[in-house]
Amino acid sequence: MPNLPAPRTDLLRRWLSVLLRGLHLVAVIAFGAALFGAPLDHLGGVGRLAAAVTATGVAMFALDIWQKPSHLLEVAGAGVLAKLLLVGAMMFDGAPRLTLFWIIIVWSALFSHAPATFRHARLFR
Repeated sequence: MPNLPAPRTDLLRRWLSVLLRGLHLVAVIAFGAALFGAPLDHLGGVGRLAAAVTATGVAMFALDIWQKPSHLLEVAGAGVLAKLLLVGAMMFDGAPRLTLFWIIIVWSALFSHAPATFRHARLFR
């Protein structure tokens, strides 16, 4: 059977995902740099960069849920939701920002490299 091209919506969704992930990485790096004192006030400071991390994270999460609504019921979906809440809290409370930043970085690495059987395990039936 010949290899058929992906439907146009799948292709657009994939490229949107790639774009959002790239923007998210830029936002995370800039946010981390600002937390460590890099002079990034011209980008709006730590609060605005936390908002950029949150916005790109929410957009990626929404795209994941659109593609697979059951993602919300999986360990990975719950993990992303927890990260978004923590980053959202960082926009408003500056005291724990650096600690939360490292917790989220480690959390992200663990979740993204965990076995699929763990990441996609259902929390609720």
